[in-house]
Amino acid sequence: MNYANKISIARILLIPFFIGSIVYYRNEGSVASYLPLFIFFIAVISDALDGFIARRFNQKTELGAILDPIADKLLIITAFVCLSFSKSIPANLKLPAWLPITVISRDIIIVLGTVLVHMIKGSVMITPSILGKVTTFLQMSTILSVLLKFPYSPIIWNLAGFSTLISGIDYVIRGSRLLNEENK
Repeated sequence: MNYANKISIARILLIPFFIGSIVYYRNEGSVASYLPLFIFFIAVISDALDGFIARRFNQKTELGAILDPIADKLLIITAFVCLSFSKSIPANLKLPAWLPITVISRDIIIVLGTVLVHMIKGSVMITPSILGKVTTFLQMSTILSVLLKFPYSPIIWNLAGFSTLISGIDYVIRGSRLLNEENK
């Protein structure tokens, strides 16, 4: 258990606190109303930090290759669901229901596809695409923009939704190619 993996685990452990802060922050302008933003910001910084530590200090592990994306996905999915259904979010900044559905569906398809490729090929090398990284960036930007009450958040979340859809299609195409290579 290296430092990078400990940071990923800490990011997972932040999720219940993030949920609680979204559910219970109600007083606009109070310090507590910024708690969700603070927790999410710490999670985003820890994501960058664990990646930096893993690369810089040669702490890349199989566990880290699994923990890091799990931490990211759990945090993003949780945030999208909370920001879509929470009564404490202003109506004009509440995420539309189609967005968490799109994000969750894409992630389920990627996980199921990975399992399928693993079952057929015996192993899978998980490599995020550039489009996948852009999608993660846009998804995190969406969450931050809503938490910051940025008035143009709908533009960001529409870009995130479009990117989520396109990257999901890209991962399906990449998975199909992997399966076709095996069957030739």
